[in-house]
Amino acid sequence: MVDYALTIEDRGERQRCANTIVDIMGSMFPNLRDASDNNHKLWDHLAIMSDFKLDIDYPVEVVKKESLEIKPDRILYSQHNIRYRHYGRYIQELIHIASDYSESEERKMLLLNLIANHMKKDYQNWNNKDGIENQKVLDDLYELSGGKIKLDLSDVHLAEQRFMPRRRQMNNNNNNNQQKKKYQDSNR
Repeated sequence: MVDYALTIEDRGERQRCANTIVDIMGSMFPNLRDASDNNHKLWDHLAIMSDFKLDIDYPVEVVKKESLEIKPDRILYSQHNIRYRHYGRYIQELIHIASDYSESEERKMLLLNLIANHMKKDYQNWNNKDGIENQKVLDDLYELSGGKIKLDLSDVHLAEQRFMPRRRQMNNNNNNNQQKKKYQDSNR
C-alpha cells in the first residue's frame, strides 16, 4: 500500500491514501489505538516504510531519517581477566582477599571453606556433571591464589552434590477441571 501511495501523482489523493494506511495500521491493534503517542508512532512508521519519500502533510512531526542512522555510543565493558569463567570474577577477588589474611584457624574454617564450597557449586552448575572431584576445586583454589592457599581434602569439608528431580507440573486447566468435578459431584 505504501509503494502504491508513492506512485500517486495527485497530492490530495496521496494524502487520502496515507490517512487510510494509518487508519488500517491503527485498526490492526485496537488496544493501542487509545494510547496518546500511538498516532505519532503510526505516522513515524509510515514515513519509515516509505523511506521518507512520501510527500504529504504529516499531521504530527515525524522522526528524521538522520536520527535513525545515528549509531549509539559504544559501551565500554570491563576488561577483567577471568582465569576460570565458571568461577567468575568475584570468586577470584575473594581468593585474592583471603590469600592476604593472616594464617589462622578462623581463616581456614570461615573463608576458605565457604570459598571452596562456592567454587564447587559454581563448577557443578557450569558443567552439569554427575560428580565433581573435590581435589579439582582445591587445585583451582591453589592456582587462583598464586600458590598462597594450599588445602588438603582433610582441611576442608566440601558439601556433597544433591540433585533434586524436577517435579512435573500439572496443567492448570486440568487442575481446575478436577476441582470443578469434585464440587459438582459433592453437590449431587
